[in-house]
Amino acid sequence: MKITWLGQAGLLFETDDIVIMVDPYFSNCCEKHNARLKRKMPILESVTSIKPDVLILTHNHLDHTDPETLPYFINDTTNVRVILSANAHESVKALGGGSNDYIIFEDGTEWTQRNVRFTGVKAYHSESTAFGVIIEAENRKYYVTGDTLYNKNIFKTLPDDIYAVFLPINGFGNNMNITDAARFAKMCGAKYAVPIHFGMFDTIDPNCFTAENKIIPTIYKEILFN
Repeated sequence: MKITWLGQAGLLFETDDIVIMVDPYFSNCCEKHNARLKRKMPILESVTSIKPDVLILTHNHLDHTDPETLPYFINDTTNVRVILSANAHESVKALGGGSNDYIIFEDGTEWTQRNVRFTGVKAYHSESTAFGVIIEAENRKYYVTGDTLYNKNIFKTLPDDIYAVFLPINGFGNNMNITDAARFAKMCGAKYAVPIHFGMFDTIDPNCFTAENKIIPTIYKEILFN
């Protein structure tokens, strides 16, 4: 499995026969709605030509379900499986033709495509239908929490053999701060913890993330696990 951080909450998972993209944000859409949210990380044009088999949109906020980014991946010529929140369903579905498929996810929903299984996990965020997802591939479980606060109820539904967790650390807009994210990483028992959702609109130093098993990602670079 090759995993690349795409900035903000964006991730790219690649196996030999399936490409999975999560929450791409390749525009400056947020600044148009809030001048404080000026993009600080560069846009790499080549990533817009990726052709994902599965596109996961964890909730209906602009930096996760971006109307300026999505047409690169969802349009009348694409054939992509879109896993998304209920609140994003109608607006996203309107972007593409009949060859695309749209699957509404929530806590406990499962979808298997080829040799990869996706399982929805409840996220506690300001968007009521937000979810996280466990991606099970190549005998490993990768948990993308999505935007969420620390909530003890989450741990009741998680498997006990998570290989890596990807979690927000920005502490704004109903997301975990860097301290609670470290607590979350320990409680979920993941072998590795990868902080994301930083640096796009803020000056957070991810090296302050105190999880012992942390791996700090670099935008547009493969995440290398020890």
